[in-house]
Amino acid sequence: MSVRLDVPVLTGSLVRLEPLTMAHVADLAEAVEEDRASYGFTLVPRGGDVRAYVAAQSARSGLTPFAQVRVSDGRAVGCTGFWDPRSWPDRPGLRAIEVGFTWLAASAQGGGINAEAKFLLLGYAFETMGVARVDLKTDARNHRCRRALERLGIGFEGVLRNWSMSWAPGEEGLLRDSAMFAVVASEWPAVRQTLLTLPGTAGRAG
Repeated sequence: MSVRLDVPVLTGSLVRLEPLTMAHVADLAEAVEEDRASYGFTLVPRGGDVRAYVAAQSARSGLTPFAQVRVSDGRAVGCTGFWDPRSWPDRPGLRAIEVGFTWLAASAQGGGINAEAKFLLLGYAFETMGVARVDLKTDARNHRCRRALERLGIGFEGVLRNWSMSWAPGEEGLLRDSAMFAVVASEWPAVRQTLLTLPGTAGRAG
């Protein structure tokens, strides 16, 4: 399946996930230039390239992109998306999807926005779309991201060599080893409870 999914705005107490549009360009152009120290392995544009980035993400086959909008001030502070939806071979509906293309401004990191965004996306995937599996992956060298996923209770499945294109500077056109993480449907209740202990998501029990 390569079509863009029809997903509504997903709202939490810290972050609102809105379908990515050109209306988010000005905020994102500021967000990407706050501090780029954590972007060594991630596809994050420079400020002057954000308009082209939004256009490309919106046109990318298989990607349903979102702006991560900080509820406290209404500013777009990052992006994320549903990626690579896979259908059942013999019946309607999705069997699996990936959460990816995720980044946050430096000022939005470490305050609960990432955890709540994952809560919203995983919840929609399992509880509304009815998938059996949600994947997440990162450059195997990105230990910061790997630790963050593990803290959220998302299971590490191993490293696939030469699996994805590298976004590291100087590695244009090269492949990277990808650290693979996933949640399957039977694990979602436990992961949900873990996420509910974190800032932002704690008010969403029930």
